[in-house]
Amino acid sequence: MTPINPNYDVTIIGSGHNGLVAACYLAKAGLSVLMLERNAEIGGATRSKQIFEGVEARLSVYSYLVSLFPEKIVADLGLDLELRSRKTESWTPSLDNGKRRELLLRSGDPDSNRAAFKALTGSDDDYRGYLKLQEMQESLAAVIWPSLTEPLVTRSQMRGRLDRDGEKAWQAIIEEPLGKIIEDLISDDLIRGIVFTDGRIGISTYPHDPTLLQNRSFLYHVIGRETGEWRVPVGGMGALVDQLLQVAKATGKVTIQTGAEVSAINPGASGSSIGFEIDGDEREVEARFVLCNASAQVLDRLTGSHNEAQANDIEGAGFKINMLLERLPQLRSNLCPASEAFAGTVHIDEGYEQMLACYHQSMAGEVPDKPPGEIYCHTLSDDSILSDDLKQRGFHTLTMFGLDMPYRLFEEDNERVRGEVLAKYLAGINEHLEEPIESCLAKDANGEPCIEAMSPVDLERAIHLPKGNIFHGDLTWPFTDDDDEVGTWGVETGHPQIYICGSSAKRGGAVSGIPGHNAAMKVLEVISEQQTPLSRTLTPEP
Repeated sequence: MTPINPNYDVTIIGSGHNGLVAACYLAKAGLSVLMLERNAEIGGATRSKQIFEGVEARLSVYSYLVSLFPEKIVADLGLDLELRSRKTESWTPSLDNGKRRELLLRSGDPDSNRAAFKALTGSDDDYRGYLKLQEMQESLAAVIWPSLTEPLVTRSQMRGRLDRDGEKAWQAIIEEPLGKIIEDLISDDLIRGIVFTDGRIGISTYPHDPTLLQNRSFLYHVIGRETGEWRVPVGGMGALVDQLLQVAKATGKVTIQTGAEVSAINPGASGSSIGFEIDGDEREVEARFVLCNASAQVLDRLTGSHNEAQANDIEGAGFKINMLLERLPQLRSNLCPASEAFAGTVHIDEGYEQMLACYHQSMAGEVPDKPPGEIYCHTLSDDSILSDDLKQRGFHTLTMFGLDMPYRLFEEDNERVRGEVLAKYLAGINEHLEEPIESCLAKDANGEPCIEAMSPVDLERAIHLPKGNIFHGDLTWPFTDDDDEVGTWGVETGHPQIYICGSSAKRGGAVSGIPGHNAAMKVLEVISEQQTPLSRTLTPEP
C-alpha cells in the first residue's frame, strides 16, 4: 500500500486527465497532493488499454481525438504531447432512395472540397454556406478560446469583445437555435447533417431545441485551438496520461493511491476530512483543499448535499464500439479507397432529417431504426499503438461513437439492447462496404472477434460517468449570466475550499484539461489572498 500521510494541502478525488492536470500545477507550486482513485488504473476516460486478450494493440478506449486541450497547459507543464493532423476531414456516404451519394472532404485542400460539394449538390451554394459558417465559428473562437483558462466574464462582456462580424456569429450560434443558421446557409440534407453532428455528440437534442443545448455542444466542438480541428494523440490517449503522470511524479509532491473508494467528505472551517477505504481498511486524511474530478453528483453524495435539478439533468446518449481489424474493408465508393476515407471522420446515417427522426424515436423509448454514428481510425494517422508484428500484417483499429442512444434504452436489459444496437450499427456500416465489417475483424487469443461495445450503462459502471454522460451533465456556456459568478473560475461549490476539477465544472467536458487548470488556479488564488504557506503548515516534514 502507498504510504499516506495524515495531512495534505490538496486531496484530489479521481485520476482522470483533469485531476492530473490540477495535481501537476499544484505540485509544481510546492503543494502536497494526494490523489485517490477508486479504479485499479489511473486515467479515467483518457486511458489506453490492451482490451483484446493476447493482441498487442493499445486502444484509446473511451475518448479518441483531441481539440480542446490548450497549448498553454502543454507549455506550462512541459508536456511532450504530439497531436497529429488527419489527412482527411471526413467521408460521408449515404443511400437516398437506393441512390448512392457521398462527400469526401480533404484536409487543407479547398479546391478539391469545392469540387466535391459541387459534384454532390450541382452548385457552389452550399460550399459557400459551409465556408460562411466556418468563418462565424472562427470569429467566435478567436475571442472565446483564450478565455477558457481565465476567470468567468458575463455574457455582455464576452459579446463586447467581438467585432461586427463576430456579433453576427454570436447572434446565430449563441442566441438562436442552431438549426436556423444551418438551414439558412445550407440546403442539402446530407451536408446539414455533417454540420449538425457537432451539436449532438453524446447528448439528446435537435436543431431547434429551445434550450440551446445543441448550440453549446456545437460551440465547444468547433472552437478548439481557434480552428476546431480534432487531432490524433500520438501513442493513444494514454500518452497524455503518461505525460501528466511523469510531470506529477517528478515534483515529488504527489501521492497517488488506486483502489481507494472515497466514502465521505466532511467540510470544516479550515479544511476537510476525507474518508476512504482501501481493501476493506478504513482511512482518513485531512486536506486544506479538496478537488473533485468525479461528477458533481458524486460530490453531492460525498458531502451529503442534494441538487435535484442537477440530478435530473444528466442522461447521456452515446454508444461506443472498439474494433481491431486484420485489414481495412473495401468500400462501395467512387471517390476514394478505405485508407483515405477512414483517415478522417466517417459519418454513417447522419442525414439531417434522419437524425431528427432518430432523436424522436429514442426519446419515445425506442431503439432508432438506423442510428447515426461516427467512425475514427487511429492507426491511419498513428500506428505506434500497434506492435511491430501487427503493423507489418496491416492491422488497424476502428472506433465508433454512436448517437441517439440515451441511458433509458439500456436501463432495464442492458445486455440484450446493447447487442441489438451493435447489430444495427454494424448493418449501417456494411451498407457502404463491399464486404461485411465482421469479416475483417481480427481474432483474440481465444479466437473471439476483436470487437467491444459499450452502452451508457456500461460507461457508468466502468468509469462512473453519471448515466453514461460523457460531459457529466449539460454543457455550460463559456461565460456567465450570473453577476455573482464574474471573476470566479467556474469550479466553485457551496463548500469553501472544495472545488470541481472535472467535466461538471463550468467550461468542462471533453478532453481539455481546462477544469483541472482552473481548479488549480482557484486554489493558488486563495492561497495568494490568504498568504498562507500551506506546504509548511499542513504537510509533515519527511
